[in-house]
Amino acid sequence: MSDIGFQRARSDEAKQQREQAILTAATRLGADRGIRTVTLTDIAAEVGMHKSALLRYFETREQIFLKLTAAGWRDWGAALRAAFEGMTDDFDTHNPASSPALVAQAIADSLVARPMFCDLLAQAPLNLERNVSLESVREFKLVTLEEVEGIGAELTRLLGLTEQQRVDVIATATSMAGALWQMATPGAEVEALYRSDPRLGHAIVEVGPRLVRVLTALLQGMRG
Repeated sequence: MSDIGFQRARSDEAKQQREQAILTAATRLGADRGIRTVTLTDIAAEVGMHKSALLRYFETREQIFLKLTAAGWRDWGAALRAAFEGMTDDFDTHNPASSPALVAQAIADSLVARPMFCDLLAQAPLNLERNVSLESVREFKLVTLEEVEGIGAELTRLLGLTEQQRVDVIATATSMAGALWQMATPGAEVEALYRSDPRLGHAIVEVGPRLVRVLTALLQGMRG
């Protein structure tokens, strides 16, 4: 494509279409390459426009990916709340310890199913919030707060967690998912190195099982 197809939008609807095309392109590249390696020039080329034209719609690459992180929070929050619906019926009243394990599994499964979101979770505090306007940060934080509140309400319903406990659980889950995903995707050459030397085997990380173990222990501890 050429810049001719991406002349400046003359209406709000056209602008929204341009912005969505940019976000879609960034999603494709981020999922394929990893967020860290994607530049603004890469995104512009994927859409078929010059970087200077792209800057009419987004101030920086960080703003693009911060918007995608906010969208990821909405998607994850909705999916996790759906997984929690009716979960009380699955709890074994004769084995209360099973309840935290089921909740931990649901959280871990929902995050592992969203690898790009896990990547974004790691990148957001490192750099995505650092090269954007304060208004962009405000919008992002308000989305995360809304989703934390919605997920937290379910954690209180299911396990009786306090407000602080549920915030701690969500913060632990998302921060660990981001960090573990980075560890689990070191690149093909480095991964081959880890697998070739038994002494380095511990560096091969399985995100889901480790996340389940940590969250189960945390939730069981909170329930006393």
